[in-house]
Amino acid sequence: MFRPSHESLLMQNAEVDRLELPRIQDDDELEALKASGALQPIIAGETLRFDPRLDPSRRYCRPWTRDFVQDLSQAYYHRFHEQIQVNSAVRTVKIQKKLRRHNRNAAPAEGDTASSHLAGLTVDLQRRGMTKEQIHWVERYLFYMKSLGLVEPEEERRQWVFHIMVSGRYADWRETQDVVPMERPERTTITADNHAE
Repeated sequence: MFRPSHESLLMQNAEVDRLELPRIQDDDELEALKASGALQPIIAGETLRFDPRLDPSRRYCRPWTRDFVQDLSQAYYHRFHEQIQVNSAVRTVKIQKKLRRHNRNAAPAEGDTASSHLAGLTVDLQRRGMTKEQIHWVERYLFYMKSLGLVEPEEERRQWVFHIMVSGRYADWRETQDVVPMERPERTTITADNHAE
C-alpha cells in the first residue's frame, strides 16, 4: 500500500526541514540530544518489544514519535493481544553511511532524500511474522494517520518493515484526542483502533 518512493523521501525531509531539526552526525550529537530531552527513550513493555539486535543507545526518538509508537502498540495489542516490534529508531549519519555499504536500498545519509531516521522522527516496525489481518489493520491505521498529514509511511520489501516518519503535528493532534493508556479504565478510552476500523 505504501510503496517506497523518491517523493516520499522528499516529503519526509520537508518535515525535518520544517521542524528545523538537525541530521545527527555522530554519537556525541546523539548523546547531547538525549541529555537535553530532545530525544526520548522508547520503552518496551507489554505492548512493545525491540529487535534484540537494535543497540540500546539507539532506542530513542522525538517525543511525538515515541507517543505515536506507544499509541499504535497499545491499539494493536488491544486488537490482537500481541506486541509490536521496533527494529530501528534514531540513527546517526555515521551509522547510515555504514548501513548504505551493505544495504543498497538504504536512504542516503545526506541531501534532500536523506534518511529521516537521522532526525529521530522515524521508526521501523517489524512486519515479518504478522498475519494478513494484522498487516491490513496496521495499513488502515497508517492510512488514516497519513490522511491527516500526521505520518509518512513506507512498506519496505527487502527489510519487511513499516518505515514510519511521524510529523511534529502529531503532538498537537494527540492533545485533541482522548487517547489514554489501557490500564487506566476510569476514563472513557478512545484509541486509534476505533478510528482505523
